[in-house]
Amino acid sequence: MALPDTVEIRQIPCLSDNLGLLIHDSESNTTIAIDVPDARAYLDVLDIEGWTLTHILITHHHWDHTQGLDELKTKTDATVIGPDHSRSKIPGMTNGVEDGDDILCGPIEVKAIGTPGHTLDQISWYFPSLKIAHTGDTLFSLGCGRVFEGDMEMMWASLAKLKRLLPADTTIYCGHEYTQANGRFALTIEPDNPRLLARVEDVDLLRSEGRSTLPTTMAQELATNPFLRASEASVKDALGMVDKADADVFAEIRARKDKA
Repeated sequence: MALPDTVEIRQIPCLSDNLGLLIHDSESNTTIAIDVPDARAYLDVLDIEGWTLTHILITHHHWDHTQGLDELKTKTDATVIGPDHSRSKIPGMTNGVEDGDDILCGPIEVKAIGTPGHTLDQISWYFPSLKIAHTGDTLFSLGCGRVFEGDMEMMWASLAKLKRLLPADTTIYCGHEYTQANGRFALTIEPDNPRLLARVEDVDLLRSEGRSTLPTTMAQELATNPFLRASEASVKDALGMVDKADADVFAEIRARKDKA
């Protein structure tokens, strides 16, 4: 889906496999960063483009999403918004949000969707007018985050919430470039899924050229991501879990990935 003419999005490789994000609206001079794995990577882009950072949105408290926050806030004086659940774990937060809150970054509406499981504080950020979302470490391209602080039922509920709330044409950004490894695992669950087979081929080509596999779309994930597809009859049948609850099927897929 095409963005408004005034909006640019820059995806920023950070650390070994993290992906930062900058969203800039030239009409309002609003610039939003999502997570800060590395302040210098952001500052370099801001300097080259001449953008003034106005807002920083944090998805969760893990160090590889926040370690550059103090430096970036100090050098830009941007407003920092993150999960209220983790005020004590994210120094420098200006405002805290909870599931269902709506905020404005300049004129841009942003919806906070609580998606706990990977961590208890995880927020996915949805921008309805731009038709984009950043799902942090909850939903990855062809995958999902490990369940560290929550439990399997909680993580499945969060993924089901994203399925319910994000339209199929939503462009999805996330916190890590894991798609190629996720694709190899996905084929162990649905080796005959034609959409998945084609996508893995596309992903391998992108990575061979040194290009990012992200963003993805909600429609693409619904058709190919085994973690989102735990409720599908074909997936349950493939796992021999036809009569099992969706959350149980998800838990089995997650357990297999953890051991892969």
